[in-house]
Amino acid sequence: MNMVPERARLHLALTFLQFCHAGHHIIVRIALNMGLSKLIFPVYRNITALVLLAPLAYFSEKKDRPPLTGYYMMQFFLLGLVGITIKEGCYLVGLDNTSPTFASAMQNSVPALTFLMAAVLRYESVHLNRLDGFAKVLGVVASVGGASIITLYKGPTIYAPYSTLNHKQSLSMLGDATGKNWNLGCICLFGHCLCWSAWIVMQASVLKKYSSPLSVSAFTCFFGILQFATIAAFFERDYKAWQFNSSSEIYSVLYAGLVSSGIAAAIQIWAIAKGGPVFASIYLPLQTLMVALMASILLGEEFFLGGIIGALLIITGLYLVVWGKSEETKYGKEVIAPMESKNHGEGICDNASIIQPLILTQNT
Repeated sequence: MNMVPERARLHLALTFLQFCHAGHHIIVRIALNMGLSKLIFPVYRNITALVLLAPLAYFSEKKDRPPLTGYYMMQFFLLGLVGITIKEGCYLVGLDNTSPTFASAMQNSVPALTFLMAAVLRYESVHLNRLDGFAKVLGVVASVGGASIITLYKGPTIYAPYSTLNHKQSLSMLGDATGKNWNLGCICLFGHCLCWSAWIVMQASVLKKYSSPLSVSAFTCFFGILQFATIAAFFERDYKAWQFNSSSEIYSVLYAGLVSSGIAAAIQIWAIAKGGPVFASIYLPLQTLMVALMASILLGEEFFLGGIIGALLIITGLYLVVWGKSEETKYGKEVIAPMESKNHGEGICDNASIIQPLILTQNT
């Protein structure tokens, strides 16, 4: 992988991340259907993730890790509260009252929400008077719009596999919510998306001062476990709820912990450190496309015109954002270089590091 350019590694990592998220919706819903507690499941999930992340963080960042202070511990506590306790809590309640398909579709709002938060807090520059700035905004809109079209519009059938598998029966096996509070589920899933966006932006802020991504993920996971375990111990008094009743429950926890929380969290925070908060979130709509393709290939679901249009919009949106970020980076270096020579290397304008994309602050 060292022979692969860093930019290419970033694209590959973010694409793989969406495969992890695509499977997560199904795995978690199956776990809930098997009777795992919505309070206990995330405790086991994050304990599993911490077992993976802690040794990696300790040995790989042992020499470069900044010293821990009370300020950083408070930051990690807040990351755990927003990014694990509230985010996962809202997700589990929302998923239990809706469906995996709808939960996946709702997450397509994360790139737009992240872009707005990052722009307001000046972690992402927005120059609508320049072509690169307009391309970024248009790319975000195109990606979210494409994912929405895949979800909401079918159109005529483009591809009909020969499989005779009844797709409706497959969905019923996954347990789409029936007779539950759909409005509550929608509200909770939107809260989940808000927390996810805030978590991404908060990670970008913390990484500017504490440049050890794996350690940040491990500490976030640690505090999330403490918070969730406290809540679960208070509300879940039946000790039998803490027991596993089948190997399927164990596999669900292992997937959610190792893949969804461990590997995915490490990839996300690394991508934020290298490409900025908006770049890390813009790949999320690709998840909806992957779910549609997997459903067609594995479940025998028909592929409709809406899927083709949505896929083209998502790919176009990703290209526009990537191109805009690339052009913005070139522009930033052209602006900063004369300032460095003019000031002879001293006191390089601190405001530039705030206004420019995070990728510049990591590379300079």
